[in-house]
Amino acid sequence: MQELDIVILAAGKGSRMRSQTPKVLHTLAGKPMVQHVLDTASGLQPDRTHVVIGHGAEQLRAALVDEAVQFAVQAEQKGTGHAVAQALEQLGNGNVLILYADVPLLQRDSLSTLLAHVDEQHMGLLTVTLEDPTGYGRIVRNDAGDAVAIVEQKDASSAQLAITECNTGIMAMTSAQLKRWLPQLSSDNAQGEYYLTDVIAMAAAEGTTVRTAQPTSAVEVEGVNNRAQMARLERAYQHQLADKLMAQGVALADPARLDVRGRLTCGHDVFIDVGCVFEGEVELGEGVHIGPYCVIKNTTIGAESVVASHSVIEGAVAAGLNQIGPFARLRPGTRLAVKAKVGNFVETKNADVGEGSKINHLSYVGDARLGRDVNVGAGTITCNYDGANKHHTEIGDDVFVGSNSSLVAPVTIGKGATVGAGSTIVQDVTDDALAVSRSRQFEKSDWPRPSKRQDPHHG
Repeated sequence: MQELDIVILAAGKGSRMRSQTPKVLHTLAGKPMVQHVLDTASGLQPDRTHVVIGHGAEQLRAALVDEAVQFAVQAEQKGTGHAVAQALEQLGNGNVLILYADVPLLQRDSLSTLLAHVDEQHMGLLTVTLEDPTGYGRIVRNDAGDAVAIVEQKDASSAQLAITECNTGIMAMTSAQLKRWLPQLSSDNAQGEYYLTDVIAMAAAEGTTVRTAQPTSAVEVEGVNNRAQMARLERAYQHQLADKLMAQGVALADPARLDVRGRLTCGHDVFIDVGCVFEGEVELGEGVHIGPYCVIKNTTIGAESVVASHSVIEGAVAAGLNQIGPFARLRPGTRLAVKAKVGNFVETKNADVGEGSKINHLSYVGDARLGRDVNVGAGTITCNYDGANKHHTEIGDDVFVGSNSSLVAPVTIGKGATVGAGSTIVQDVTDDALAVSRSRQFEKSDWPRPSKRQDPHHG
């Protein structure tokens, strides 16, 4: 099997994005565009992957520090041919595939087809037929139908401008072919740049056949130059994901109002309402119902659970048959046992909530473990932070905590205990005991309520 080098061009400034961030580090579905391209490229199992960097080079090096890539630096942007030339000395002796870091939706199958065309007598070129080819280089074919040149828009004649088959810039050839052709490139054109596309004419001139392939969909090869194109590709990507989810049996209230920024795995009969965002690794069990406008990140939600609207969940595990929200916030380390409930305006962090336990509303529970069938009243706070360190609260089975209580950690509430409403608990409570800690109520009869003073200048 032939060796494979993949060269990804990522040196451009992307000035039309109007951003301090290099264009290829802008995210699509929560992942930088260049990472989408790298992930697709890795599926081809290349022997080496080269990323040509220039503008924002250090930011790109930092962003890709964990990737098995070699960098080549294009200090001056003199065109795509010049960019590829910077990686020339790093290439092996097999095949070379040239990709672009701002074309994030390209599919592996399209590239596999392209690479299958390559040998010493043939190179591969990915083309696309567009209703409106404005701005694209046109594919010029001879009378036999062979591709013999690519003419850029600014250099094209009126007859060539009428051609609708366009260049994607994505091509594959042998390393030997590329090393023959690149040194012959000229910058004698309207842009004064070294066009990689000129190698097509060189191939034709020396008798190398240019075999073309097309992607399944034109959106695969659409590049990003500005925010509007970025938004369009984001929706295209999300639409593809929505179609896959629905094919797997997921019910989406509106496929156009779904955002998956990572990987979402769903069991049968999951329902997802409008405006939900899923980030990182999210798993939804069978029959899970997600209400509108929820944000769920790196979380597993067990079967038959209901997440009501506007809940924010991160780094949590819900075992199943759980009720969450509306307006709940489950922070990292939250673990809900079967049938546990976290209600509206409740925040949890590093909290184990036992089977059948309820934190129904307006409470904060952090660094705590709740047993089975605990009831936490409205306004309860586990006071877990002393300004320097976090402390743990232990609540046993069948505990009832009255509303507006403060549990000052470290503290243990024994099994079956009751905490009276409005209490501040600073000492352990024994099993089955009642703990009440309140200031004495004071009453003064016939007390005159204060009234506003009369303004002498008005009235």
